[in-house]
Amino acid sequence: MKTSKMLLETLRDAPSDCIIESQKLMTRGGYMKYMHNGIYSLFASTKRMTKKVENIIREEMDRIDGQEVMFPVVMPASLWEESGRYTSIGSEMARFKDRSGNNMVLGMTHEEAAVHLARNTVKSYTQFPFMIYQIQTKFRDEPRARGGLIRVREFTMKDAYSFHTSQEDLEKYYERCYEAYERIFKRAGAKNVVAVKSDSGMMGGSISHEFMLLADIGEDTLAICPECGYKANMEAAELKTINEPGEKEELKKIHTPDTKTIDDLYKFTNIPETRMCKAVVYQKNLTDEYVIVFIRGDLDVNETKLRNYLGEEVHAALITEESGIVAGFIGAVNLKAKAQVIYDASLKGIESLVCGANEVDYHYVGLNIQRDVGDVEYVDVAKIYEGALCPCCGKKTIGISNGIEIGNIFQLGTKYTKSMDMTYLDKNGEEQNPIMGCYGIGVGRLAASVCEAHHDEYGPIWPMAIAPWQVHLCAVRSDDEAVRTAAEKLYNDLQAAGVEVIYDDRNVRAGVMFSDADLLGVPLRVVVSPRNLEEGVFELSSRDKSISEKLVPENAVARLRELIEQMINK
Repeated sequence: MKTSKMLLETLRDAPSDCIIESQKLMTRGGYMKYMHNGIYSLFASTKRMTKKVENIIREEMDRIDGQEVMFPVVMPASLWEESGRYTSIGSEMARFKDRSGNNMVLGMTHEEAAVHLARNTVKSYTQFPFMIYQIQTKFRDEPRARGGLIRVREFTMKDAYSFHTSQEDLEKYYERCYEAYERIFKRAGAKNVVAVKSDSGMMGGSISHEFMLLADIGEDTLAICPECGYKANMEAAELKTINEPGEKEELKKIHTPDTKTIDDLYKFTNIPETRMCKAVVYQKNLTDEYVIVFIRGDLDVNETKLRNYLGEEVHAALITEESGIVAGFIGAVNLKAKAQVIYDASLKGIESLVCGANEVDYHYVGLNIQRDVGDVEYVDVAKIYEGALCPCCGKKTIGISNGIEIGNIFQLGTKYTKSMDMTYLDKNGEEQNPIMGCYGIGVGRLAASVCEAHHDEYGPIWPMAIAPWQVHLCAVRSDDEAVRTAAEKLYNDLQAAGVEVIYDDRNVRAGVMFSDADLLGVPLRVVVSPRNLEEGVFELSSRDKSISEKLVPENAVARLRELIEQMINK
């Protein structure tokens, strides 16, 4: 590819609405062009790069017996009504009517389509297990589209679906996919990736992992223990607490004027937050029923855990006078409000607590839940925090980091096959529902995340395996006949040798040429200039500055091919 013939525009500065480095650099480098919120056109450089990412994914999916298929982008709503997700998924799924008035959806994920393709085609246990996958454009009306290709509304994704006759077989295949994902990210140059336990969300299922590229700008928050290797998304991380029981005390009501917050209560009573029973109030989205969570005073509610426990969505409560809830003074004793009450596990074992008295300006001290409330169920709905006890090794070593989700895997169970009536005959001739797993990778997000992890102030530093080109040939003073002749010959020789090369043949200042080369981020750069030709050499350097040497023209192609091979396998 010659730069003079390429549809390319580089920018000195990024637009003001670019908020993270990968977005800034890929916009300045002419990788993508904003069309609408969360929707981008991709230039040739990005298309070349994402094609390489897709090929790596294909090779690894085929390696674990995947069969590449293609599902429709547009699907009838009736398919999603079978699974129940047509109504359970909110406005992020695009719905419309076709010209005949049929309700239709744009695919944001394809579990329903995968079941539709396989049911009635697979009839016997002898046809299991199998995995089908696709690499295709999807649309999700993401309310927080931001960060260029990191969080978009239209995106290309690899999604795979496996079908099994037993949980044991699913778990074996799940492990194979886990290992395949590790290979994919390593090959693509995303080496600072960790796999964390995660919340299954709208996908359903009981076991899931997210693959996170550790990055300061990541929107996901991770709990990581450096001692034992425990890793989990904060939304799914278990909070382990060890409480000092303390001594049982008499339950007493005390006057606590103007003490509506935990901080106010501590100043008034001098009792630590770890011995307080805090109330946090929500309402269920569908019914507006109140949900009161009692939790230790120094902790916060993890709303994802709460939603999972309730099995439905909640929102922060609007407390009305007729609700019977006394805001700021809510307690577990004499609670007359009609609400579902949940006790967090952080309260278990504490013999004496402070809590609201359900009366303005009054609290109880000496609350003993078992004595004063009775036997209650304790559940984990608390949010983990920096320095918390590790749920695995029990040490106070939990650290909190940010990450970008670039892949996920789920054990779905029979959620979709049962609701959509997919069955097979087992060895006894009885009908069974297959057990499913699903496995996703965002192609564009992976490429942008690699840029986020590998760049300097001048531009991306692409790994050789996914770089848009392998060599950037710069002809400084292309108006000089000797320079043009030498550069053209090297360009043709590299192409003949199968090397992917972009050739900057423009008659522009060296500073402009090198600035554009930095923004393109090609791993190897060869400069042909009048000064170098006087020495009888070409100048070779690497984008990451680890290589700087002189090339003898006769050996240039061989040396470049040697370096390319080394850098791909690095």
